[in-house]
Amino acid sequence: MYCAIGMLAFACFGCNNSNSSDSAAAAKDSNATKMDSAAADSTGKAAIPSTVSSADQNFAVNTAVAGMTEIQAGQLAEQKGMAQDVKDYGAMMVKDHTAAADKLKAIAAQKNITLPSALSSDAQKSIDNLQGDSGKKFDKDFLAMMVSDHKKVISAFEDESKNGSDADIRAFADSTLHTLHQHLDKAEKCEKMMKSGM
Repeated sequence: MYCAIGMLAFACFGCNNSNSSDSAAAAKDSNATKMDSAAADSTGKAAIPSTVSSADQNFAVNTAVAGMTEIQAGQLAEQKGMAQDVKDYGAMMVKDHTAAADKLKAIAAQKNITLPSALSSDAQKSIDNLQGDSGKKFDKDFLAMMVSDHKKVISAFEDESKNGSDADIRAFADSTLHTLHQHLDKAEKCEKMMKSGM
């Protein structure tokens, strides 16, 4: 059964978000402005943003939103999950995505990439929907969201690890893939156990 919550932040990978009030869109606009000013700089100084493609910058922005969303969803699972497996999975989301976010922030700071400070409006809606759930419905919707979102983010990370033009961002994507695959496998196993009436 299709779960609307499953669309979450990863749905924004590869699409242009025109909502200017959105933190992710604002970050992308800021990065584009920096690239334009770097390109216009004729002083001969090497401008850091010009060395990072807009595709790599957008990957970093989308990844930051996705990571923040997983952390918030994980915190909800720790608080509201009925099954211990769901609570444990939530704790893993908080731990692993916080570690990945710290690595991404360090790369972004080094390369002068602006990252969003808040969730995108779509991601916030997904968290709000999850917040409204309780009991077994929460567990079911949370796991459906984790499966759907990890499939999307794995696809985006695989693409970046093969095609990214910035070596550091590409290496970050490549090194994070193993953890993301583990997250997907565990979410699918938990979901299967719940469906079979664990």
